[in-house]
Amino acid sequence: MRDFLPADKARRERVLTIIRDRYRAHGFDEIETPVLEEYARLHAGIGGDNEKLAYNVLRRGLDADAVRAGADDPAALADLGLRYDLTVPLARFYASNRGHLPTVFRSIQIAPVWRAERPQKGRYRQFVQCDIDIIGDSSPRAEAELAVATLDTLDALGLDGGSIRINDRRVLDWMLDSFGFGPDERPGVLITIDKLDKLGPDGVIAELRERAATASAVEAFAAFLLRPQTREYLPFGAEQIRRALPDNAPDEIVDHLVGIGAAVAAARGESDIPLVFDPFLVRGMGYYTGTIFELAHPSVEYSLGGGGRYDGMIGRFLGQDVPAVGFSIGFERIVDLVSGDADTDAPAVVLVHDRDVPVAELLAHKATLVAGGSRVRLEQRTKNLKALLERAASDGYTAFATVSSGAAPESLEIKPLG
Repeated sequence: MRDFLPADKARRERVLTIIRDRYRAHGFDEIETPVLEEYARLHAGIGGDNEKLAYNVLRRGLDADAVRAGADDPAALADLGLRYDLTVPLARFYASNRGHLPTVFRSIQIAPVWRAERPQKGRYRQFVQCDIDIIGDSSPRAEAELAVATLDTLDALGLDGGSIRINDRRVLDWMLDSFGFGPDERPGVLITIDKLDKLGPDGVIAELRERAATASAVEAFAAFLLRPQTREYLPFGAEQIRRALPDNAPDEIVDHLVGIGAAVAAARGESDIPLVFDPFLVRGMGYYTGTIFELAHPSVEYSLGGGGRYDGMIGRFLGQDVPAVGFSIGFERIVDLVSGDADTDAPAVVLVHDRDVPVAELLAHKATLVAGGSRVRLEQRTKNLKALLERAASDGYTAFATVSSGAAPESLEIKPLG
């Protein structure tokens, strides 16, 4: 968990403002949910490994005997927990407020979440997620809207050239079934396949053998993974998708993915669809039921966000299935890539005053500039004026003026900093 100095905080807020504005421009509405959720909801088996990283809150009024009795049962000791993502709270929110929401609900959630991560570089225990979700639409339009809004937001942040890796969990299930992996071993097999980028084909096959997965299935998968392939470029579409899969891939799933691509291309006005089909994209969350995606940018090797369809989650709270799909931008990763230039449209002025200037005069000068649209800071003159102004510039101020006792507001000479 981190503190942020004023310049860092201002930079983060500028990026958040752009993200929020672009999301709203695409018809999404912002909501807010509590930072705490019920323990049972956070540990319902739908959050994958994140459930193990949840911060739990002890029940009130526990005495020493109760703590000892529940030492081996966290559910007996905790009834609440800090949210580890924004999707589980959204599902609960929708189930609780459905009567006040449109049939197809497009939500924005921009808020901190907490995970008990190991303290290593690039991992934080408190971080901001920027989510957009569409609930109530099972058609490819929902995924396409999310993809277009996300790519548009990336462009607005000055990170044009982004693309989205896309797959479908149903494709993965079908592939594993066609290779001969049993239903019980699929979760473990997917964990290994998810390491393909790190281990390479040979490493993945070796690990599957170490897992003692069905031998014939491992060999069938190995033959597919190591098959001879041409390096020709194929644009996103049915041919590319089928070429990347075993024979006889289900038409329904292929058509769904092709429909997403066609809609994204139409919205972006691009002949080259910014989608890349990846049959081995897994995504770790256990609640995904269909389309899954990750946001990529040529400037970095890691993903900048991701998401997918989770049609089964809301039904756990509502008692009936409701289609839902979401996309989350990795704010902490993106904010480091965005230019830190301050917004120069609104002047930011430092008024450097002598010790003897009356407070009433200072506040009158400040009020005049603020009324004119400027951001204003009062600073008493120091011996090292240069250091004072350099610090103001690092805090985002763009101009300064010196104030003497009795000076009229119109007499102030505002000079640029830097």
